[in-house]
Amino acid sequence: MSVTSEAGIEAVVFDVLGTMVDESGGLRAAVVEAVSASGETPDGATVDRLLTAWRDHVEGEQRRMGEGSRAYANSEVIDREAAERVAAHAGLTDPAAVTRLARAAERLTPWEDSVAGLARLAGAFPVLGLSHASRKALLRLNAHAGLRWHQALSAEDARAYKPAPEVYRLAIDATGCPPERVLMVAAHAWDLRGARAAGMRTAYVRRPVGDPPRSTDRFDWRAQSLDELAAGLAAA
Repeated sequence: MSVTSEAGIEAVVFDVLGTMVDESGGLRAAVVEAVSASGETPDGATVDRLLTAWRDHVEGEQRRMGEGSRAYANSEVIDREAAERVAAHAGLTDPAAVTRLARAAERLTPWEDSVAGLARLAGAFPVLGLSHASRKALLRLNAHAGLRWHQALSAEDARAYKPAPEVYRLAIDATGCPPERVLMVAAHAWDLRGARAAGMRTAYVRRPVGDPPRSTDRFDWRAQSLDELAAGLAAA
């Protein structure tokens, strides 16, 4: 295995949720399934409202932890809280349905290029996943989605959420490389800004959902797919 590209990259780190798997679509499907199990057929507006309640809770609690106003809790705890909030809004009372909804992150579908693109890049570099998902959820998600990493890291080990610098440091330390030789790949521009602040190289990969770059963002690579990114790295 070649471990250094002409661009000086020695290892590639991937965000997982949203970048490698369809987090938004999977969560939507899980909400529809949970509400339908109660005998209701939710319309699009209802599902959108419930998804907003979920996302607002998750993002708000992660922000509070980053600000120090809440002690760290892993993704399983926060997702369980979000599922209970959705259940309260939707009138769900079946504990099994709420528990299955809370574990939606364990059964997300990979994007169509994720498995093959990851394998292609793994033939040239050590590849690592770096995710907000808890250690347990990440293990089950990787198995479900068929993602084959050389190493998968959970932000739970840093007891923080991106863009906290200690999360990126997990990946940098795991590679044993200087940060400028480690490439962070994500579909979320905010994530790449955090990686860049930690000294990493950055690559934005477009997905149907995500956080697109601003005109002021300066990332090292931008690609429409993992195959395009792999080709770009090979040619660099």
